[in-house]
Amino acid sequence: MESYRASGFGGELGPGRRAAVLVIDVVQAYLVDSSPLRAPVDDAVAAAARLVEAARAHDVPVVFTRVSYGKGGVDGGLFTRKIPSLSVFEDGSALADFPAEPAPLPGEVVVTKQYASAFFGTSLAATLTADGIDTLYLCGLTTSGCVRASATDALQHGFRPRVVADACGDRAGGMHEANLLDLRAKYADVIGLEEALAALAG
Repeated sequence: MESYRASGFGGELGPGRRAAVLVIDVVQAYLVDSSPLRAPVDDAVAAAARLVEAARAHDVPVVFTRVSYGKGGVDGGLFTRKIPSLSVFEDGSALADFPAEPAPLPGEVVVTKQYASAFFGTSLAATLTADGIDTLYLCGLTTSGCVRASATDALQHGFRPRVVADACGDRAGGMHEANLLDLRAKYADVIGLEEALAALAG
């Protein structure tokens, strides 16, 4: 970060007026041993559950995302061709389901998507704007994929992305850390779980 900051990168956005927690693709596909997408993300999922619990306790909206495809990945375009294992998200697959925690409660928004970003091809930006939300605390899976894409798009849609590092996970530690570094430099604030919990409480 010192090198980035010397070149003018790494500014802090800070929180805005109204926040929401965005839980990205925390589903069984990454947690079940028999899944081709299984990754060592159990600690990140537990941290995401704590973040969601705190948000609810302080009346901060929580939005979940999930991936869903029709049979044969008919609506997956080139993404499912590039990553054939995305077939685990086809309709009817138990691997596309949420775990026990965190999982959406009745009345919470669930955004269904086909690509990496939570914003691409969805109504998420309009939903957040209508609720007066300008700040997103992002958590979920995976750091180098859907979290990164969603954080970048959040900034480009005029929201303040705050990526909660402990509550995001990836299949390799190096990928996780490298993407957090680049997000911090260019697109988002990257904070720890305790800082996020304190911010939600405030």
